[in-house]
Amino acid sequence: MNEVAKRVIQNTGFLYGRMLISIFIILYTTRLVLNTLGESDFGIFNVVGGVIALLSFVSASVSASTQRYLNYHEGAGNLLMQKRIFNVSLVLHLLVSAVMVVCLLVVGYFCFKHVLNIPAERTFAAQVVFVSLIVSVIGTIMTAPYEAAINAHENMKFYAILGVADSVLKLIIAYVTIYSSGDKLITYGFLMAFLPFFTFGVSLIYCHRHYEECEMGIKRYWDKGLMKELLGFAGWSFVGTSSAVISNYGAGLVLNHFFGTLLNAAHGIGIQVIGQLMAFARHMLKALNPVIAKSEGAGNRQQMITASLMGCKFSYFILAFFAIPAMVEMPYILEIWLKNVPQWTVIISRLLLIRSLIEHTTIVFSSSLAAEGRIKALNKWVCFVELLPLVLSYVLFYFGFSPVWMYIVGIVTYGLMFSAVHIYYMHANCGMAYSDFFYRVALPVVGLTLIVFAIDLVPLYFMAQGMLRLVIVLLLSTLTFCVALFFVGLSSNERALFVQLLQKIRLRRKKEKNDIV
Repeated sequence: MNEVAKRVIQNTGFLYGRMLISIFIILYTTRLVLNTLGESDFGIFNVVGGVIALLSFVSASVSASTQRYLNYHEGAGNLLMQKRIFNVSLVLHLLVSAVMVVCLLVVGYFCFKHVLNIPAERTFAAQVVFVSLIVSVIGTIMTAPYEAAINAHENMKFYAILGVADSVLKLIIAYVTIYSSGDKLITYGFLMAFLPFFTFGVSLIYCHRHYEECEMGIKRYWDKGLMKELLGFAGWSFVGTSSAVISNYGAGLVLNHFFGTLLNAAHGIGIQVIGQLMAFARHMLKALNPVIAKSEGAGNRQQMITASLMGCKFSYFILAFFAIPAMVEMPYILEIWLKNVPQWTVIISRLLLIRSLIEHTTIVFSSSLAAEGRIKALNKWVCFVELLPLVLSYVLFYFGFSPVWMYIVGIVTYGLMFSAVHIYYMHANCGMAYSDFFYRVALPVVGLTLIVFAIDLVPLYFMAQGMLRLVIVLLLSTLTFCVALFFVGLSSNERALFVQLLQKIRLRRKKEKNDIV
């Protein structure tokens, strides 16, 4: 398990490096593009792109299916099966690409006629951009089997390099657009549309050169039964994913219906806050998912459960490290960021973070249950839990309840019920003991949270809101978190591993000093 933990830590480091570099480049690129296109054309690009993004969950479900089966059989060491999965998945993704293109053309025609509010003089440019982005969908979808192969081999270093290269190319495209003499919106949309094909081309060449399973031979490795199996898995993944998309968009519609656009603004800001903070935990999950699937494929169920429990705990800790001080100082943080903070934003952001923290105590179990394979019953419950808050919120708002109740309902359903469903199926399908979850995840998570919250709240009673208090809260939170993590959050084995790691670092530094002398 020590070796597994080491791999996960290393791969997480690569993914964090990618994220930090990419964020910096993308923020600068966004500013350049906004200044170049202007607010109107920039808005058009985002609206048009949003229509395409709306249907992205279809390809995500198919990609999840490919990822699961490649990881599973990589763990089992079945090369022939891996080759079959790869070739069948190529056909499957090609079919999905064709269906998506047709659907997007139909949806686009309807949206341009009846939904999208675009100035008449910019309609042609918007349509060109839309068609260009539809073409890009093919590149994005066809990259998925190769990305699955890269993830199956836990090659996060290459994945990180490719992600940074993608961000750099976006920056180059922004500069090309600045100096373009033609319609800048069309130029930008056209160039952005071909970016996925760069990723596809590089991934294709790399995978065919380095991975045995990436051998093109559709006739030789075709398996009709496997295609049905992949489609079945993707179908039930689609049920879970689509219900989440409907729930997210539906929440905004329900709020808009009862409270108007001001609540939508507060809701949107809250979603952005948790999205940025959750990115840190999500990267660890990406590094851990292949380990879980390969352990299950190798028949090592106990290692899969151990890795899952460890992942749940540490994904919570990563999120909590940022979320707890953010919740304590949320009013001031939002004031610095937005200056004029919409009503309800503070409480909504706090409640969304609480919900997200609860979700993260079991978030890895989704990957674990996918690796086990029996997801039909699980996704039926997921669909119910995802859509239930919309119904309950609508009823509560109809009877005059505060908008805050949507987020309280979310904590009970998305948070507690969602977690309970995943714990139950981990026990029923995988044989995880309830006591293991209680002692390895719930107890250390609750203990650390109470300690850090208690310490973080102290400055609020002695100091006025401001930059000095924010800095003190952040410092206190970091120090308390590290101490509580070592003594409360880590098990005895994890503490021993941590001490061992520190000793290795010290010995390495000592050796380097001696070599210099």
